[in-house]
Amino acid sequence: MANTASAKKAARKIERRTEINGARKSRMRTFLKKVEEALASGDQKAASAALQAAQPEIMRAAQKGVLHKNTASRKVSRLSARVKALNA
Repeated sequence: MANTASAKKAARKIERRTEINGARKSRMRTFLKKVEEALASGDQKAASAALQAAQPEIMRAAQKGVLHKNTASRKVSRLSARVKALNA
């Protein structure tokens, strides 16, 4: 347990940030799930629309520190490749 005032404050800040980051990660996962469902259904138009909505959300998560920048880019790249392959 934190003993000093600064350590107690740091613990409070970490708790708040963890909650916010959890919400961001959950929101991002929801968008990813919509893309996955559209891909599974085989609907290229819906998959493309879902990816267009998910991409900014994934990149925002990276910008806010929830994901690493390269991880976010990799996710977007792989999803867009799958959507493109669905069309072919």
